[in-house]
Parts: sequence; C-alpha cells; structure tokens
Amino acid sequence: MAALLLFQTASPALAEHGRETAEPEITEDSRPVSVQLEELLLKSSPFEAVEGFASYYASRFNGCRTTSGHRYNPEKMTAAHESLPLGTIVRVVNPATQQEVHVTITDRCASKSFHFIDLSRAAAKKIGLWGKGRIKVVIIPLLEEKLEKPV
Repeated sequence: MAALLLFQTASPALAEHGRETAEPEITEDSRPVSVQLEELLLKSSPFEAVEGFASYYASRFNGCRTTSGHRYNPEKMTAAHESLPLGTIVRVVNPATQQEVHVTITDRCASKSFHFIDLSRAAAKKIGLWGKGRIKVVIIPLLEEKLEKPV
C-alpha cells in the first residue's frame, strides 16, 4: 500500500483507471542513433564548420591524377580543398535548399582568400550546384580517414 501511495504522489498525471496520461518525456538518449553519432563526430572533430563557396571540377580533369594519387572520377563523391588533410570526410550543405553531400578530400585546389571547396560532378549534382558555377555552402569536416594507396 505504501508503494502505491508513493507512486501516486510521485506521478500526479493519473487517469481514472490508474494509467498515466502524460506523454513520455523525451530524453537525450531517445534520439536516433544516427543523430547521436553525428553529434559525437562533430564534437570530436578538430575542425570547425565554415561558410564558403563551392564549385565543381571541369570535365577536362576526368581521369587526371589527384594530389592523393587517385584518378579523378566525376561519379565518385570526392572533393578538393586547400588545407584539409587528404582523406577527411566533409559534409557540404547548400543552405538555400538544405541539400547536403558527404565527400572525401582527395585533391588540393588553389589557395583563395575565402573558404573554398571543389566538388566532383556527382557531388555537385546532389546539392544543386551543377550548372551554376559556384554557390555559397557550409563546409563541415567530420573525420579523417587514411586513404588507400592508389592502384
């Protein structure tokens, strides 16, 4: 009886049949695992998200060797950046449309006075950049991976 009394005083939202009517409280642990993992990656990243501009590789670079030694393939999700370590996975977000893509840095691009990333054709299409030349984006480095040696 004391346990029932304690439960009733601790839980004021009881229905007439003794069941709770209040919605369960959403705690931090009830978020989807993918959201928790992404937040953990963002917190553990030594890099910060920055606003910048994105463009895409010209078709004349198809098959050319990149700085990492791999050949540029316009259908792969890759990119060039002036300073991020090769192998870094980066999320690029188009803030105008909220479209985003994850790319791996495999090449270097020319140094600019502003943050800049050069995307593969497939990545450019995925965020609505294809055919526009360049757009403003948010560049979010997620993690650094070791690139495989080129074949």
